[in-house]
Amino acid sequence: MTSNSENEAWKRAATAENQRSSAAKMNGGRRKAPFYKVLPGMPIAVDAFSYGKITGVTAYFLTHAHSDHYTNLSSKWENGPVYCSHTTASLIQHMLRVDRKWLHPLPMDTPTVIPDTDGVTVTLIDANHCPGSCLFYFEGRHTVDAGDTAFKSSFINSPRIFHYLHCGDFRACPRHVRHPAILGKRMDQVYLDTTYLDPKYTFPPQPLVISACAELATRLVRGEHSNSGLAGWLSKSVPTSLGLTSTPKKEKKILFIVGTYSIGKERIVKAIAHALGSKVYCDARKMSYLQRQPDPELHAMLTANAQEADVHVIPLGLISAENIKPYLNRHQGPWTHVVALRPTGWSFSPTAGADPSPSISTIISRAQSRTFTYEDLKPSRNSTAAIQLFPVPYSEHSSFSELTCFAMSMDWRKIIATVNVGSERSRAKMAKWFGRWEADRRKSPVGYVVESRSPDYW
Repeated sequence: MTSNSENEAWKRAATAENQRSSAAKMNGGRRKAPFYKVLPGMPIAVDAFSYGKITGVTAYFLTHAHSDHYTNLSSKWENGPVYCSHTTASLIQHMLRVDRKWLHPLPMDTPTVIPDTDGVTVTLIDANHCPGSCLFYFEGRHTVDAGDTAFKSSFINSPRIFHYLHCGDFRACPRHVRHPAILGKRMDQVYLDTTYLDPKYTFPPQPLVISACAELATRLVRGEHSNSGLAGWLSKSVPTSLGLTSTPKKEKKILFIVGTYSIGKERIVKAIAHALGSKVYCDARKMSYLQRQPDPELHAMLTANAQEADVHVIPLGLISAENIKPYLNRHQGPWTHVVALRPTGWSFSPTAGADPSPSISTIISRAQSRTFTYEDLKPSRNSTAAIQLFPVPYSEHSSFSELTCFAMSMDWRKIIATVNVGSERSRAKMAKWFGRWEADRRKSPVGYVVESRSPDYW
């Protein structure tokens, strides 16, 4: 696809997405699938369920069980086989009641031939996103022009083998670029999760934030809270109307509440519960999702008795003093104070006056020196005498610096953004970074991989 034809394809895709109802009517009741949802030359679509049965597609792939990726996948699905990880298949069958005959779970880290694709193989790689999420590495020849795009491959039935890496949603880490399935190979196209493709989003490495949350909890329970901005907090009396015991002579006891999505953020919950030796309580719906994840350690922590656990899990959107008050009144227990954590990348506050266009070397050096401890976690201004609310700069999407390290550690011909692609201005901003990555990568030695501090983060 030439630059001009790609620009036209982006415009058509944006128009179709912005005029969903009319576009569907013009296409026989079905929305046209944008070109980036169907692999060139292959009968394969990824996270494209909202477009119904796509012309020429014989294999539908699902990266993970988040609603913006499985839209329109339901018990009525009958448009073709759905390939995903075993965990995602279990969650999707439970959540959406998709007929099992359509679900085809695949093994992780194992090249597998996809039926009815003329020999295309796929390898599933843990995406470091939510449970069950994965990257798809596809390898095969061009055999068909599938989908709704006007683009036609000039390599149909040629012997050339193409390599595509579809990232879905992911938190890029050194394990990805060193995975044996892709290490040393040149990707023809990388479909990239560009949620935070902006230099202002340089939030700290995920493992450091998780450890910081666990240490904060431990220090608060032990009374070692002078460095957390909570000095004297536990000595304050609280209204009994909040469902919290307020007896001066009573031993202080803290309830930790963590906000999560229906699927995701479990690593923070586990780390806090493990550090405190506590059970984990959540409602029946969340419990059913957690029990379908292959995590015996987490399963052993779960309890249906709210008062038995000092760590509770509630929806992320409910982390506020106003919502927690009625929650506490429903679950009256032995607690005297509450610490509520709201982990999301949007909690990160960019540094004022930061360079909006740093050099690639600066981006990498900053990534390699970024630190984060419990002292960096500060309660928000709307905290109260009873409830301390902590915004936590934690995301299961890649930060800008991680995307840069990822792109600089791989050999690729083309990167295709999959998020924030609705406007020409946004696409142009991202394309500039792709160009800068490519230019700097060409100056690097063959096989160059950005040095990392850990297999889990740069």
